[in-house]
Parts: sequence; C-alpha cells; structure tokens
Amino acid sequence: MSELRFVHAGFGAEAVEYQRAWDMQREVHAARFADEVPDTCLLLEHPPVYTAGRRTEDSERPLDGTPVIDVDRGGKITWHGPGQLVGYPIMKLPRPVDVVAHVRRLEEALIRTAADFGLETSRVEGRSGVWVLGDPVEQRPPLGGLSLDFDPRLHDDEFDPRMNGPEYAPSNAGQRREDRKLAAIGIRVAKGVTMHGFALNVNPDNTWFDRIVPCGIRDAGVASLSEELGREVTIAEVLPVVERHLRDVLENAELRPRETGRDAEPVATS
Repeated sequence: MSELRFVHAGFGAEAVEYQRAWDMQREVHAARFADEVPDTCLLLEHPPVYTAGRRTEDSERPLDGTPVIDVDRGGKITWHGPGQLVGYPIMKLPRPVDVVAHVRRLEEALIRTAADFGLETSRVEGRSGVWVLGDPVEQRPPLGGLSLDFDPRLHDDEFDPRMNGPEYAPSNAGQRREDRKLAAIGIRVAKGVTMHGFALNVNPDNTWFDRIVPCGIRDAGVASLSEELGREVTIAEVLPVVERHLRDVLENAELRPRETGRDAEPVATS
C-alpha cells in the first residue's frame, strides 16, 4: 500500500463537531476516489454526541429524547466525546472490498496500541471492536443480589438496564468483571473507498454510555485506558502510538479483494 497520511483535525478546545467531521470525510472520500490525495486518516475528538448506525433499534436510543445523529455507517448506536480518540481512515481498497478484513486490521492496530500501555485486549467472536475480557461467568460477583443464573438481561426480553440502577450500567462493567469494549468500530464503503472508522476510549466520562444500549449490546459494557490502567492517560500520549500502529498495520497489509462465489468462506460481522 501507499503511505498513509494523518490529519489532526482537532482536539480538546478545538474538538470537531460531528457534522463538520462528516463533511470532511465526504470531501476526503471524493478526493481519494479521484486519486487526488493518498489514503488519509482523520484523527480528532468530538464534543459529546450520540450517533446511530443503520442497524440501531428505537429501544437502544436514549429514553429522554436526547438528540441522536443517524449516520450511514454500519453498526448501532454509540457515543463520542472528550477523552475519546476518533479515527476515520479513508482508504481505497481492492474491489469487491473485504470489509471484515479492513475491520480486523483496525482492531489489530488498536490491540497493539493498548498492549504498548500495558493493557491486554482481545477480540470477541461475533462482536467487532477491541475488548477487555471479563472473568468467567461463574467467577463474577452476584449482580444486583441475584444469582448469575438469573441475570435478567439474558432471560427477560423487556429488561432495560437504563432503568434499573447503576449495578447494570455499561460504565460499571469493570466492577462486575464483565467483558467491556475499549474501542468501537463502524465502517462504510462507497465506490471502493472506506469511511468512518474507530473510537478508542482513552479517558472519557463513560457514564455517557449509560443513557443508551452501546452498540446494541446489553450483557457487556465499556472500558477506557485510564480506568483499566488505574492512572490518567491522555489523548496526547496515545496519539503517536495509534499512528505508529495504524501505519504499520495498514501500510504493510497484503490487500486482496473479497472472495466471491461458492468457494468463498462465510464471514460474519456484528
């Protein structure tokens, strides 16, 4: 692959409003499709905002009518805001595009980033993104005074964790020793060029996630580098590490079009 260009679009007091960043993506996407610019990754922070991918259900949105921006990426609802490093790699890939392979490459770069800070992360089968794995179910503490065998999130289709106290909140998944997502990934591909990307929780206020069902997942939660490491980690610390691993993984990838036809192996994305 050609060299990957990084653009620092805005952090901290210069965080980029979501709609403006979306417009920037479209501009770079058009230029990349026309081969006017190289593969480009926008890196930034957003002011607080909820965004919903195409598969978001009404039951996963905020209950109080908080505004949500509906976007054209895959996946479901999530939150972006201060303390979260957002990356939008806009890259031309061979057609037919292997979206799953692209997602796996982004996951790999973020797994390596977390490892450099001393945090072991992983993938979870059937769920995109980068995860801190929890304890085995039988070793977790009782939830809300209930045996884990009767976890209402798993057995009651009408159970809503947003209405049942902090013991069920996504931001408290670490205390419950459950799986928790450190980085979310949502992708769109148009004309063979990728858009959208990843959101890595560095040191955000994760209670913002408690107002939604993050990524539509009710039986796990969210994590941040700062919470997991027990010390303050900043965007400034993480930025060069993310860039290094994105460059290494994406520039050195052996890109192939997605297999089609009867001989293609089935794949699944969350």
